[in-house]
Amino acid sequence: MSMQTWWLFVMMTFVVSATPGPNMLLVMSHSARFGFRAALSTMAGCMTALLAMMSLSAAGLGALLQAFPSVFDALRWIGAAYLAYLGFKSWRSPVQDENASVSTESVGTSASSGRLYRQGLLVAASNPKAILFAAAFFPQFIRPELPQLPQFGILLITFSAIEIGWYLVYAGSGQRLAAYLRRAPVLKTFNRITGGAFIGFAALMATARH
Repeated sequence: MSMQTWWLFVMMTFVVSATPGPNMLLVMSHSARFGFRAALSTMAGCMTALLAMMSLSAAGLGALLQAFPSVFDALRWIGAAYLAYLGFKSWRSPVQDENASVSTESVGTSASSGRLYRQGLLVAASNPKAILFAAAFFPQFIRPELPQLPQFGILLITFSAIEIGWYLVYAGSGQRLAAYLRRAPVLKTFNRITGGAFIGFAALMATARH
């Protein structure tokens, strides 16, 4: 792999990863609600799912999903249902009006690392199009006449570094929002926005075609 090819991959991945999606929204939301350190568990869950899906695409699962649309559709609907559930839960998340405080589900409360990790894992894994994306995107930068596994490893490490970098950016943004979210009216608006965004992502996934 030439340095020019690698830099092209870096630039394209930088733009793709920066685009707001369910993973970034979840990381930002958890950082705003539970703190930056807690959001690290969410990031770990998202990255675990993404790395697994990228590896599966290299192993040929992407071609399998393309060959059997019914499998892809089943995974797509399951993922859409889970995102819609998260959206509904966020939308209905209770807040308290007394003393401009928030409920135990809101800012400043604790959440177990395992719970945040699982949510990150499930949200990232809920989109089977990530496998198809990797199956279509990564081969563009791999030279078939050279050993492919080392090239895939370089691309995967590079992708992970850029993705984690953007997670940190979104988590930092969420942390800055936390002070404002201690006011119940602001938190309620935030819950409605994030909940609506997750439901919107669910609708997009439900209508997606590979």
